[in-house]
Amino acid sequence: YVLHSPGQIGLGDFYQTDSDEHLAEMKQRAEAQFNNPKHTLLTHSAFNVLVDEILDMVEKEGADMVIMGTQGATGAKEIFLGTHTVHVIKKASCPVIAVPSGYDYQTPEELLFPTDYEVEYAQEHFSALFNIADLHDARLEVLHISTGIELTSKQKENKETLKSLIGSRTSRFHNVASQEIIEGINQFQKTAEVQMLAMIQNKHTFLERLFIEPVIKKIGFHVTIPFMVIPDTPNA
Repeated sequence: YVLHSPGQIGLGDFYQTDSDEHLAEMKQRAEAQFNNPKHTLLTHSAFNVLVDEILDMVEKEGADMVIMGTQGATGAKEIFLGTHTVHVIKKASCPVIAVPSGYDYQTPEELLFPTDYEVEYAQEHFSALFNIADLHDARLEVLHISTGIELTSKQKENKETLKSLIGSRTSRFHNVASQEIIEGINQFQKTAEVQMLAMIQNKHTFLERLFIEPVIKKIGFHVTIPFMVIPDTPNA
């Protein structure tokens, strides 16, 4: 509403200029530190709600992926992703990678993919994840948290489909007994050197429940590595 206030005429131009200058500085630093002839860096500044602008850009530019930093709401340790990140994840039509604040890059050699085998997997789900795995010859660690209930015939079918999609890529399938999915993931990460966590966003899966459960149930699940969230119906 500031831009509609008569007393603030010209303030919008100031913000635009300030934003453009900071983006130019960021671009210059990135080009100096990560000089890669295959990369083209473009900057974009707009007056809009952050989430809406990101989603508009994804649609307009045909983006294959969104990468954004996150530190949780107001940096609260008990909230594993910030509000903006969660909204983008839930609405984006392409994979989103949330990078924790202060994270130092590590070559992704181990990729953790927790699943409940409730998703009917398709090749389109894994384009981004498989690209990363292939580029770095990374191993896919497929993790199923068992609650003591046998897999249904549909879950078994989905598991076989997943194996077929992974194909000859290096992978391991794990079944961890735990009543709490969060606990199971945390325990696995303690015993394995994992550089990226990836999940498929589906309204019936653990990830969706994690977004809507009370904060108290999320305590102990903190994103300390890049977290890729794949939409249930990704762009082909």
